[in-house]
Amino acid sequence: MLSEERGNAVIDLCRKLIRVRSYSGEEKEVSDCLKEFMESNGFHEVAVDRYGNTIGHIKGNRPGKRILFDGHMDTVPITREDQWQAPPLSADIKDGKIYGRGASDMKGALAAMACAAADFARDCQNDFAGDIYVAGVVHEECFEGLAAREISAYAEPDYVVIGEASQLNLKIGQRGRAEIVVETFGVPAHSANPEKGNNAVYQMVKVIEAIKALEPPEHPVLGKGILELTDIKSSPYPGASVVPEYCRSTYDRRLLVGETRESVLEPIQKLLEGLMEENPWIHAKVSYAIGREMCYTGNPIEGERFFPGWLYEKDSDFVQAVYQELQTAGYTPEITQYNFCTNGSHYAGEAGIKTLGLGPSEECLAHTISEYVEIQQLKKAADCYYLTMKALLDETKKNI
Repeated sequence: MLSEERGNAVIDLCRKLIRVRSYSGEEKEVSDCLKEFMESNGFHEVAVDRYGNTIGHIKGNRPGKRILFDGHMDTVPITREDQWQAPPLSADIKDGKIYGRGASDMKGALAAMACAAADFARDCQNDFAGDIYVAGVVHEECFEGLAAREISAYAEPDYVVIGEASQLNLKIGQRGRAEIVVETFGVPAHSANPEKGNNAVYQMVKVIEAIKALEPPEHPVLGKGILELTDIKSSPYPGASVVPEYCRSTYDRRLLVGETRESVLEPIQKLLEGLMEENPWIHAKVSYAIGREMCYTGNPIEGERFFPGWLYEKDSDFVQAVYQELQTAGYTPEITQYNFCTNGSHYAGEAGIKTLGLGPSEECLAHTISEYVEIQQLKKAADCYYLTMKALLDETKKNI
């Protein structure tokens, strides 16, 4: 376990990060705070890329593997502030918990990662084989994995540790997600003479009923590849006395390992083609939603909302190396999967980099009123990250 001094350092950094509001696109002050800590605690380089990702680098004295610790700096907005146990930007400590937006998701983990990396390098005086990177990531709440592409291109890691909450269990996979857009195109007319037009909403009703009958695939570990309708919008809106000429529906599709952009859309595309052949009055198309946001650097971040799933075997060498190191130190982690999407969609799902999740706090606390992180979990997370470095940067374990 951490010494009292090191434990207090993790708590202090966590509280500093929480006290700065950092909605997606507003992460600059957290970036500055993280950069200041890294530059004062033995990191050799701190880079800020075009999106505002903040990446600290500690170089070992000898060549070896590269390990990247990933923690996003952005949070979801604060809601119902009057119902919080403590002001959401106060980082108040009550009953052994630090309260605040981002405490669990995931400024606590980010603080623990940065402190653990500094402690590890300090203890061995940089006499280790490899490189350690700690990344504060932007816009994760909007685009899981999109900004992370810049980070993996910069660091070229051999391993990635995602710090999303796991109660210190090891996470070796997750379902991905996609936002699928279905559109129908009609002809406008006065609603007093609807026969003169072609109602795009009536088309959509037919389409939705047909899609509802589709059976998404299922995976023995990750579960069902859910396809769920999440919203419908028509145009013009409001449509007083007008037959709508356009309708758009959005589906949330949970992705399983091995699914591709093409394979996910294919059954919906075939269904639409069949409907249009049988019903010439239907005109429809399917695609992925495109997201576009502005970064605090002034640069746009844009991409298709398709974030792949990923999964490693429990007996994978790198998973077992970390698992055994944690067990030797007295921890008893389970090896499971995340039930939500993370930046692992890029690292593991797109780039094929060996990735696992390990973080303090309960998964269910993300985005909640009175979000908190338990201080004991926070300290243990820093210890577990230290042990993870020890496991994955061990020269004797050549096979990982």
